[in-house]
Amino acid sequence: MGTFDYAEMQAVADELITEFGTAGSVITMSTPDPVEGGEPTPTPHPARVVVMKYDARYVDGTVILANDVQIYISAIGLTIEPKVGMQVQVGSVQYLIINIDPNRFDGATPVVYVCQGRTAS
Repeated sequence: MGTFDYAEMQAVADELITEFGTAGSVITMSTPDPVEGGEPTPTPHPARVVVMKYDARYVDGTVILANDVQIYISAIGLTIEPKVGMQVQVGSVQYLIINIDPNRFDGATPVVYVCQGRTAS
């Protein structure tokens, strides 16, 4: 019996996201200098993403709000690992990552990042 190839599934996910998605970026914020202070600096990391509305049956008004979206981020070519609190920019819209599932079925290889995004204000 052969072993499952998670890298191949990662490539399939990337192919689908590339075909049906769009270019976006995951934005990290650098911390201000502890001595000099200042404002955090945003750093965009290019990503391929698909943004979809949640089906109405999943919107409960508590955990998932009416305007929340699912964001699928390809793991291939991404230079950072998305985390809760980061932002995803798609076009002129920025979404705050509220929840994230890296889909690491083997415990190591992220097949695709599935995020819950909320419009950032």
